[in-house]
Amino acid sequence: MKRALLEELQRARLDKVPVALVTDLNDGSQGLIYSDRVNAPELPLDTAITGEVRELLRAARAGMLADSELFVRSYVPDYRLLIIGAVHIAQSLATLALECGYQVTVIDPRRAFATAERFHSVDLCAHWPDEAMARLAPDAQTAVVTLAHDPKIDDPALVAALNSEAFYIGALGSRRTHSKRVERLTEHGLGDRLERINAPIGLNLGGRSHAEIAVAILAQLIQARYSG
Repeated sequence: MKRALLEELQRARLDKVPVALVTDLNDGSQGLIYSDRVNAPELPLDTAITGEVRELLRAARAGMLADSELFVRSYVPDYRLLIIGAVHIAQSLATLALECGYQVTVIDPRRAFATAERFHSVDLCAHWPDEAMARLAPDAQTAVVTLAHDPKIDDPALVAALNSEAFYIGALGSRRTHSKRVERLTEHGLGDRLERINAPIGLNLGGRSHAEIAVAILAQLIQARYSG
């Protein structure tokens, strides 16, 4: 690999920018393809090939492209899930998300709820959501889910999420609850972004238990991740 390309690849990985390294196995020429740009002057790329590479990048997969000698290796930062509210649904959701490879952080200033006994193998944060979100800095690899059902806890997290590039934002509550939430958040000047919030949260699977609701939430989150 040429030094300049290697340095660019290393910068992308340090900056947590998803990037695909494409190698022509015939002559060893290489290039980088991002979700929004391409640096591959030595490769015979067209729109169809670039699109196929980006599909592999979105799925964090590696492999040969069909009918070619081009090999793709995707470098994708770990996806994160920030759960606000250490409630029963959060326990099930955290377990499922860990199984799917997400780094999970549960944020709740109520220390009686956010305990290691209730949440295993999960990072716990007892700061108020505005402080926690400022420190955790949600990016395009981050999903944010608010479950506390308390505006004092949920709203600051939603404001931070809406001001970020989080790929998924979901909030627990009925349509009536969400209508009141929209009124509050509009006062923060976020009216043009409120459609990013998935509320009522989760795919409509018809479930009722905490675990079933968690499945619906994770299913919607995964759908958002892979649909782009």
